[in-house]
Amino acid sequence: MTSVSEQKRGLVGSLFSRALHTYFLMARGLTLGVRAIVRSDDGKFLMVRHTYTPGWHFPGGGVEKGETTASALANELRQETGLRLEGTPVLHGVFHNNGISQRDHVLAYVCNVKGSVASKPTSLEIAEVGYFDLADLPDGTDPGTIRRMREVVGGTAPCKTW
Repeated sequence: MTSVSEQKRGLVGSLFSRALHTYFLMARGLTLGVRAIVRSDDGKFLMVRHTYTPGWHFPGGGVEKGETTASALANELRQETGLRLEGTPVLHGVFHNNGISQRDHVLAYVCNVKGSVASKPTSLEIAEVGYFDLADLPDGTDPGTIRRMREVVGGTAPCKTW
């Protein structure tokens, strides 16, 4: 059962997410995001649950004007999880994220990291952080995130949409 506070957070988060994407559409025309695919030594995937949008996702976020995708990836990973990139991330694919808008694209990178995830998120935008096995994902895991996991584990070619 969903509590009233969870419902309010969901409504506020949903409104905030829509407002943010509306702003991005007006300011950018095309939106570009990055996601970090990070696996633990035992093969689990790192995911975050944001405070402003439902579901579990790979860490990541938008690429700002004047920012490279590499710096956006490193910044978002550090801000959301406390982890730092190690070496050069490998581009897994570029995906059209038409669930957000017809103008949104996501670059997903397979990343090696150093450091450890804090027991409590340090960013106000992150509710939870954790490593999860593909066979035991939390409820609400984003379908595009699941597709990327299956591609990485199965070695299959990425599809074109998130």
